[in-house]
Amino acid sequence: MKYLLTLIFLLPMYAVGAEPEYVLVIQNHKFEPTEVKIPAGKKIKLQIQNKDSTPEEFHSDDLKREKIILGNKTAFVLLGPLSPGRYKFMGEFHESTAQGVVVVE
Repeated sequence: MKYLLTLIFLLPMYAVGAEPEYVLVIQNHKFEPTEVKIPAGKKIKLQIQNKDSTPEEFHSDDLKREKIILGNKTAFVLLGPLSPGRYKFMGEFHESTAQGVVVVE
């Protein structure tokens, strides 16, 4: 019983500390939106939904992140805290069309 009460008291702390979530969609080998605005100095969770039937890789040298998202699947990437600026990303498998930027303000 003691452990259950401890767990009940700790759960709200984790819920309050959860990262805000932003959604990025891959469709027709393009990212939508092409610009994602996030707050400076905060951790965020980027939900990437691939609505294409083929896989795509979220790739960013600026953000130091790579993640393969299978066709018709969703994946998550944690970002931050970041300093203000513009951080480019692309779809490694469709570089010519899948381009975007994270704008940190």
